[in-house]
Amino acid sequence: MLSLSLKPVTPFTHQTPKSPTSTKCCISERGHCFDIGDTFFRHESATGRDLGVLAAAIYKKSHNALRVLDAMCGCGIRSLRYLAEADADFVMANDANEEYGSVITGNLERAGKGYGENKRWVITHSDANRVLTECYLRRDYFDFIDIDSFGSDSSFLRSALGAVKLDGFLYLTSTDGFSSGGHRPLHSLAAYGAYVRPMPYSNEIGLRMLIGGAVREASVLGYHVVPLFSYYSYHGPVFRVMLRVRRGKHPDNRHYSFISYCSRCGNSYAISWDKLSAIGCSCNANVPGSLIVSGPLWTGPLHSAPFLTEMLNLAEQWGWTGNGTGKQLEKLLNQMMDESDPKLPFGYIKLDEVASRAKVNSPSLGTVLSILHKN
Repeated sequence: MLSLSLKPVTPFTHQTPKSPTSTKCCISERGHCFDIGDTFFRHESATGRDLGVLAAAIYKKSHNALRVLDAMCGCGIRSLRYLAEADADFVMANDANEEYGSVITGNLERAGKGYGENKRWVITHSDANRVLTECYLRRDYFDFIDIDSFGSDSSFLRSALGAVKLDGFLYLTSTDGFSSGGHRPLHSLAAYGAYVRPMPYSNEIGLRMLIGGAVREASVLGYHVVPLFSYYSYHGPVFRVMLRVRRGKHPDNRHYSFISYCSRCGNSYAISWDKLSAIGCSCNANVPGSLIVSGPLWTGPLHSAPFLTEMLNLAEQWGWTGNGTGKQLEKLLNQMMDESDPKLPFGYIKLDEVASRAKVNSPSLGTVLSILHKN
């Protein structure tokens, strides 16, 4: 189960402003013209922004309310899109760098007033943890919290869980490909509570590592999280997961366990906490170092099929699917739905490795998928 990285689904154009006195160059995304100034901005992250907007809009439709906290907003494009497309009632756009203030203000002014009794947005400049903690202390809870962080900074997980409403959404990020690849096990242990070793499906491990960290922190507070979708993109790399936060500890603890991979036979399977003393592989290999164990990690489904169906239906209504750039988003959402089957095991074996073990030529991926679907 792995969400493949796809090319950005959103066409970008650079537009010269109408004002002849302005020297700024605007960028357009989904019809919104905005300025990036000197902020950190990636065109390639458009797919992640599309997914976040779709999820936020679904929340607004089902709850008839949407208050968003964009904890690390950069230039403010996500905040702008939550206001304009997801119809957010209010957005708090925070970025620790005060020098970005004028850029963020200019972009959000395109979505309405940021002042007065009926203001729809506010801009703050503070550390994300401080903002989240202050919201919790004021009991100023948010329906949707987007944290587009860098590296494996997980220090905000607990404060975010405290600031989000029950049944609300957390949109988390990691860009630490070294830890997901098993190259910094002590670092992943400190950040997410998981000792990760090198495995063939490191992209999927990165998503499970991030969800597992959230599961651990939520359990401490008496909550549990449910993955709605998980997305990996090669640029960065970037791992993004959308989680629904609910009261009570997770009813199925078997989804938080260890993952074992046998380099001799290629088999992967979950190991529960009470079976750690009896780790072994069904191939009975006695080759030293052939069994690799990582964890604890999230071992349950990475996506929710019903929620993804709503996202796809909404994307179709908005004209975000079909030919051209929309085809990539449609393909991604359909792929996520295929992966959401709880009966599917985690991990994968590369097709070339399967052919090598069977000592045959590699068939085309399309042929293999067709046969699997048929059976």
